[in-house]
Amino acid sequence: MQKLFLTFFGFGLLPKAPGTWGSVAGAVVAYFVLYFFSATTLLLASILLFLVSISVIDDFEKKVNSHDESFIVIDEVAGVWLAIAISGATISQLVLSLVLFRVLDIKKPSIIGRIDRNVKGGLGVMGDDMVAGFFAGIISAMIYGIAMKFGVVLP
Repeated sequence: MQKLFLTFFGFGLLPKAPGTWGSVAGAVVAYFVLYFFSATTLLLASILLFLVSISVIDDFEKKVNSHDESFIVIDEVAGVWLAIAISGATISQLVLSLVLFRVLDIKKPSIIGRIDRNVKGGLGVMGDDMVAGFFAGIISAMIYGIAMKFGVVLP
Protein backbone atom coordinates (compact mmCIF):
# COMPACT_ATOMS: atom_id res chain seq x y z
CA MET A 1 0.00 0.00 0.00
CA GLN A 2 2.86 2.34 0.85
CA LYS A 3 4.56 1.77 -2.51
CA LEU A 4 1.25 2.29 -4.32
CA PHE A 5 0.97 5.70 -2.62
CA LEU A 6 4.59 6.70 -3.26
CA THR A 7 4.40 5.70 -6.94
CA PHE A 8 1.05 7.51 -7.33
CA PHE A 9 -0.85 4.35 -8.23
CA GLY A 10 2.07 2.89 -10.20
CA PHE A 11 2.96 5.85 -12.44
CA GLY A 12 6.40 5.97 -10.84
CA LEU A 13 7.00 2.41 -11.99
CA LEU A 14 6.65 3.26 -15.68
CA PRO A 15 9.91 2.91 -17.62
CA LYS A 16 11.86 6.02 -18.58
CA ALA A 17 11.20 9.38 -16.90
CA PRO A 18 9.09 8.29 -13.90
CA GLY A 19 9.10 11.86 -12.57
CA THR A 20 7.57 13.13 -15.79
CA TRP A 21 4.93 10.38 -15.76
CA GLY A 22 4.10 11.23 -12.15
CA SER A 23 3.86 14.93 -12.98
CA VAL A 24 1.59 14.32 -15.98
CA ALA A 25 -0.65 12.01 -13.94
CA GLY A 26 -0.78 14.67 -11.21
CA ALA A 27 -1.69 17.35 -13.75
CA VAL A 28 -4.54 15.21 -15.09
CA VAL A 29 -5.92 14.75 -11.58
CA ALA A 30 -5.46 18.50 -10.99
CA TYR A 31 -7.56 19.23 -14.08
CA PHE A 32 -10.46 17.25 -12.63
CA VAL A 33 -10.07 18.80 -9.17
CA LEU A 34 -10.24 22.25 -10.77
CA TYR A 35 -13.20 21.23 -12.94
CA PHE A 36 -15.28 19.92 -10.05
CA PHE A 37 -13.95 22.02 -7.16
CA SER A 38 -11.56 24.99 -7.08
CA ALA A 39 -7.95 26.12 -7.05
CA THR A 40 -8.23 26.49 -3.27
CA THR A 41 -9.14 22.81 -2.99
CA LEU A 42 -6.14 21.90 -5.15
CA LEU A 43 -3.85 24.11 -3.05
CA LEU A 44 -5.05 22.53 0.18
CA ALA A 45 -4.74 19.04 -1.32
CA SER A 46 -1.15 19.85 -2.31
CA ILE A 47 -0.30 20.98 1.21
CA LEU A 48 -1.99 17.95 2.76
CA LEU A 49 -0.20 15.61 0.35
CA PHE A 50 3.10 17.31 1.20
CA LEU A 51 2.60 16.88 4.94
CA VAL A 52 1.39 13.28 4.80
CA SER A 53 4.09 12.24 2.34
CA ILE A 54 6.98 13.37 4.54
CA SER A 55 6.29 10.73 7.18
CA VAL A 56 5.40 8.04 4.61
CA ILE A 57 8.70 8.64 2.80
CA ASP A 58 10.64 8.71 6.09
CA ASP A 59 9.17 5.33 7.03
CA PHE A 60 9.80 3.85 3.58
CA GLU A 61 13.40 5.07 3.45
CA LYS A 62 14.12 3.48 6.83
CA LYS A 63 12.72 0.16 5.57
CA VAL A 64 14.73 0.09 2.32
CA ASN A 65 17.78 2.02 3.62
CA SER A 66 17.84 4.29 0.56
CA HIS A 67 17.06 7.95 -0.19
CA ASP A 68 14.81 9.36 -2.93
CA GLU A 69 14.28 6.34 -5.14
CA SER A 70 13.35 7.30 -8.71
CA PHE A 71 9.99 5.52 -8.52
CA ILE A 72 8.83 7.84 -5.71
CA VAL A 73 6.77 10.39 -7.62
CA ILE A 74 4.32 11.58 -4.98
CA ASP A 75 6.64 14.59 -4.60
CA GLU A 76 6.11 15.49 -8.26
CA VAL A 77 2.35 15.20 -7.82
CA ALA A 78 2.32 17.57 -4.83
CA GLY A 79 4.65 20.01 -6.61
CA VAL A 80 2.68 20.13 -9.85
CA TRP A 81 -0.58 20.53 -7.90
CA LEU A 82 0.94 23.53 -6.12
CA ALA A 83 2.14 25.06 -9.41
CA ILE A 84 -1.28 24.66 -11.04
CA ALA A 85 -3.14 25.94 -7.98
CA ILE A 86 -1.02 29.10 -7.97
CA SER A 87 -1.07 29.70 -11.73
CA GLY A 88 -4.70 29.24 -12.62
CA ALA A 89 -7.30 26.95 -14.09
CA THR A 90 -7.09 27.39 -17.84
CA ILE A 91 -5.64 24.66 -20.04
CA SER A 92 -2.78 26.98 -21.03
CA GLN A 93 -1.90 27.67 -17.42
CA LEU A 94 -2.10 23.98 -16.55
CA VAL A 95 0.24 22.98 -19.39
CA LEU A 96 2.62 25.89 -18.77
CA SER A 97 2.74 25.07 -15.06
CA LEU A 98 3.48 21.42 -15.81
CA VAL A 99 6.28 22.26 -18.26
CA LEU A 100 7.86 24.88 -16.00
CA PHE A 101 7.62 22.55 -13.02
CA ARG A 102 9.42 19.76 -14.90
CA VAL A 103 12.16 22.14 -16.06
CA LEU A 104 12.74 23.44 -12.53
CA ASP A 105 12.52 19.96 -11.03
CA ILE A 106 15.04 18.53 -13.49
CA LYS A 107 17.49 21.47 -13.57
CA LYS A 108 17.16 22.23 -9.83
CA PRO A 109 18.43 25.83 -9.94
CA SER A 110 19.34 27.81 -6.84
CA ILE A 111 17.49 26.93 -3.64
CA ILE A 112 15.74 23.96 -5.27
CA GLY A 113 19.08 22.24 -5.79
CA ARG A 114 20.31 23.16 -2.31
CA ILE A 115 17.22 21.59 -0.75
CA ASP A 116 17.68 18.48 -2.90
CA ARG A 117 21.34 18.11 -1.88
CA ASN A 118 21.23 19.15 1.76
CA VAL A 119 17.87 18.18 3.26
CA LYS A 120 17.53 14.51 4.10
CA GLY A 121 14.53 12.23 4.51
CA GLY A 122 10.97 12.88 3.47
CA LEU A 123 11.29 16.63 3.90
CA GLY A 124 14.17 16.69 1.41
CA VAL A 125 12.32 14.51 -1.11
CA MET A 126 9.18 16.64 -0.88
CA GLY A 127 10.78 20.03 -0.23
CA ASP A 128 12.60 20.61 -3.51
CA ASP A 129 9.48 19.73 -5.50
CA MET A 130 7.26 22.04 -3.47
CA VAL A 131 9.67 24.93 -3.98
CA ALA A 132 9.89 24.08 -7.70
CA GLY A 133 6.07 24.00 -7.80
CA PHE A 134 5.85 27.37 -6.06
CA PHE A 135 8.20 29.04 -8.54
CA ALA A 136 6.66 27.28 -11.55
CA GLY A 137 3.23 28.52 -10.50
CA ILE A 138 4.42 32.11 -10.05
CA ILE A 139 6.31 32.14 -13.37
CA SER A 140 3.36 30.56 -15.19
CA ALA A 141 0.95 33.14 -13.75
CA MET A 142 3.31 35.95 -14.77
CA ILE A 143 3.69 34.65 -18.34
CA TYR A 144 -0.08 34.19 -18.66
CA GLY A 145 -0.69 37.70 -17.26
CA ILE A 146 1.82 39.29 -19.65
CA ALA A 147 0.29 37.43 -22.60
CA MET A 148 -3.17 38.68 -21.65
CA LYS A 149 -1.85 42.23 -21.18
CA PHE A 150 -0.58 42.21 -24.77
CA GLY A 151 -3.80 40.76 -26.13
CA VAL A 152 -2.52 37.26 -26.72
CA VAL A 153 -5.54 35.02 -26.27
CA LEU A 154 -4.65 31.68 -24.71
CA PRO A 155 -7.13 28.85 -24.12
